[in-house]
Amino acid sequence: MAETRRFIKADILTSGTKIMSVGENIPCQEDTVKVDLSGKYVIPGLVDVHTHGRAGHDFNNVTSDDVKEMRLSYAAKGTTTVMATLASATPESLEASAAAIGSSRVEKSGMATIAGVHLEGRYLNPSRRGAHATELLAPLDGSEAGALIDKMMPAPVHVSAALELADDSFYNAVLSRGATLGLAHSDATYEQAMSAVDKGAVSFTHTFNAMRPIHHREPGNAAASMMCDRAYSEIICDGEHVHPAMVDMLRRMKPKDKLVLITDSMEAAGSDDGEYAIAGQKVFVKNGRAVNVDGALAGSTLDLFCALKNYMRFCSVTLEEAIPTATLNPASMVGIDNICGSISEGKRADFLILDSKEDMNLLEVWAAGEKVTE
Repeated sequence: MAETRRFIKADILTSGTKIMSVGENIPCQEDTVKVDLSGKYVIPGLVDVHTHGRAGHDFNNVTSDDVKEMRLSYAAKGTTTVMATLASATPESLEASAAAIGSSRVEKSGMATIAGVHLEGRYLNPSRRGAHATELLAPLDGSEAGALIDKMMPAPVHVSAALELADDSFYNAVLSRGATLGLAHSDATYEQAMSAVDKGAVSFTHTFNAMRPIHHREPGNAAASMMCDRAYSEIICDGEHVHPAMVDMLRRMKPKDKLVLITDSMEAAGSDDGEYAIAGQKVFVKNGRAVNVDGALAGSTLDLFCALKNYMRFCSVTLEEAIPTATLNPASMVGIDNICGSISEGKRADFLILDSKEDMNLLEVWAAGEKVTE
């Protein structure tokens, strides 16, 4: 019988930025500050492993002050852990971006934590490039990729690439450094996609988007994403990038611990309509829909809490079933589940306080042990 997820009544004891204990009637010192959350629901802080920016800033072009503003903006909307996602750019530009992100990712109470870097750029198939500029794409060169990863570490690194174009040296350059690898912006056949998983890929980047369409004689990488029980499947759950029925079809086919909600958000998230950019490419946002000069979708203006609510509505599932898709699953995908993704002893004290399990409102956010205030 499948395990049933459910809420329990419990106390959560924190100290500094960490969870010390979870259970009933936890003994604590007299001077311990107590927060009464009777009648409320507490869930883990959300983990967005694919987001290019928000609050008017793009991770490809940020200062330390910009990153601070972004971390506050993410946290205010319930996302307490972020993999800063870099779109296609020159190696020099990517190195500079990684340096700015790295210098601004120190864990700090009251704001989202930048867990690491998601490199979604350069190593893409031109035929599935989406909003990435053709002139910024490059062959899948293991030496170049390895050098970039070295500049981004010791932070966790996830690399999204068109792996049908990769040779063994590219896989080795990424995996030997401890980075994780995903199939992205790819024209891979079904067999090529499954081979990529055999060689070490752990995920399919934004399933259905920038992928070969499904055909009954050539299922392609989209079908591979649905059929592969070993790899995670990202999906942009805004109802714009992927039809709600397709979101539900993916849910029905994937193991519950392998589906990952992402935003793929760009700098207009949390801001008004207007003209913006993603990795230096112009993006026009109208009614929250972001497109480039060619009319192609160019990221989203979604936040992960809204994605979670959309997922519940699109798939007619409970909050209990939906929670892992935006918390533990993404954290596990990039290897940071020992730090965040669940309310467990030793993990970072990231929580969302909700008023109900159905038409839920976000009442409070606690990030690294402190209540978030804008």
